[in-house]
Amino acid sequence: MISRPAVRTAASIILRGPNDFYCDEMERSVHDALCVVQRVLESKSLVVGGGAVETALSIYLENFATSMSSREQLAIAEFAHSLLVIPKTLSNNAAQDSTELVAKLRAYHNASQTQTERADLRHVGLDLVEGIVRDNRQHGVLEPALSKVKQLKFATEAAITILRIDDCIKLEPEQTDERSYQNAMRRGQLG
Repeated sequence: MISRPAVRTAASIILRGPNDFYCDEMERSVHDALCVVQRVLESKSLVVGGGAVETALSIYLENFATSMSSREQLAIAEFAHSLLVIPKTLSNNAAQDSTELVAKLRAYHNASQTQTERADLRHVGLDLVEGIVRDNRQHGVLEPALSKVKQLKFATEAAITILRIDDCIKLEPEQTDERSYQNAMRRGQLG
């Protein structure tokens, strides 16, 4: 229930539900939605959702990697491949055939980047309700550009941090005094 005050500087949202858990989940969902609106208003620019950005960037980086002649080519190609995890995960979570959908998505984005007459395909993304690939800009599936940039930046920084780890700690299994069939067999106590 949203009430409108005389001066529109603030509004209240009252959430009601069958239990505290349900209300907490609704509160988180409303908070997330308001944060998305805030990001859109802050960034003033949107990008197409449904895995379109990740797929387009992946295709671009794959094409760029083939133009390199150094070892960097392999790193760029692997990074490009890792970007496809997003559309694959989206389609898997929606119980869709991720292999088929991502293959179609890649084909459309490759055509949009290599053939000028097919440039309109750059807005193609996943429709996870119907299990098809479609123009998500026409259907209003959009994301704040600022959020997308931050997601890619933070994910890359996390991967780099993991790669910088140069030490490994190995823990020996805990010694137990359990008497089990497997332990007795190992010790040769059964025979």
